[in-house]
Amino acid sequence: MEEVKAEQAISTVRACRIVGISTSAVYYKSRKDDSEVIVKLQSLAEQLPTRGFGVYYGRIRNEGLAWNHKRVKRVYDLLKLNIRRKHKRRLPNREKLPLEQPTSINQKWSMDFMSDALTDGRKFRTFNLIDDFNREVLAVEADTSLPAKRVVRVLERVIWERGKPSFIRVDNGPEFISSTLETFCKEQGITLQFIKPGKPMQNGFVERLNRTYREDVLDAYLFHNLKQVRAISEEWVVDYNAYHPHQSLQGYSPIGYRQAVESGKLRLAKPTQEFTTCNSSFNNNNSDENYLTSNINNPLKSN
Repeated sequence: MEEVKAEQAISTVRACRIVGISTSAVYYKSRKDDSEVIVKLQSLAEQLPTRGFGVYYGRIRNEGLAWNHKRVKRVYDLLKLNIRRKHKRRLPNREKLPLEQPTSINQKWSMDFMSDALTDGRKFRTFNLIDDFNREVLAVEADTSLPAKRVVRVLERVIWERGKPSFIRVDNGPEFISSTLETFCKEQGITLQFIKPGKPMQNGFVERLNRTYREDVLDAYLFHNLKQVRAISEEWVVDYNAYHPHQSLQGYSPIGYRQAVESGKLRLAKPTQEFTTCNSSFNNNNSDENYLTSNINNPLKSN
């Protein structure tokens, strides 16, 4: 109608006569207010994105809203909710927590997964678990599949041998956000601490272990079967815990550090936040360089 009026430069009444419709059809304004229906359907679509019109309308009627079926369907189609929508599993907002050095064993553990392949191309995964206090490796579980139930079994075994932690730091992998692990931790009184998605260094203790394990084991050997992976991993864990020196542990091995602290030979400093950044490393290098330069220029100062 508007196009006819614009092309012919005529009034609305004349345009209606040419087109053959009544003027009342042009001037008619609907008195229907569907704002409540729109808000309700949008809310249901956000809460239940995988459901359809039947579930939405059933919930509306069960809530006591006496809206006509045809009216709700008309608004449902206008909002294009009848078109299948792609959706992702939504994660709650994760709080950025400092990576602190615990002051005793079993305060906080960290765990993560790694992937590799056998010589025949079959892929396998490893589940790595450490105690953040002394970086002691508590478990390295290797298999082709490690679902949440398998993770729980490993935790049950380690807890039976060592006691349970207060916190466990994890990423947002499907095994860690599963209801199986959540239920187990609630029953045990363990708090799961999730890092932010895409920020692996917020779980820096176990990430550092992963690098050493990959260099010493996964990248150093060709594995023909899982039995070889498990055997070599077990030997590596024993050697790592007993002899591997850590700069952050003043050169002690994980077991040596624990024994030194428990015997009183080593006094603990206050917990520090250990978010490693490139700037902090650069500043440390500069301070070392300045110290060496000052000693060269003033050889008596070092004495």
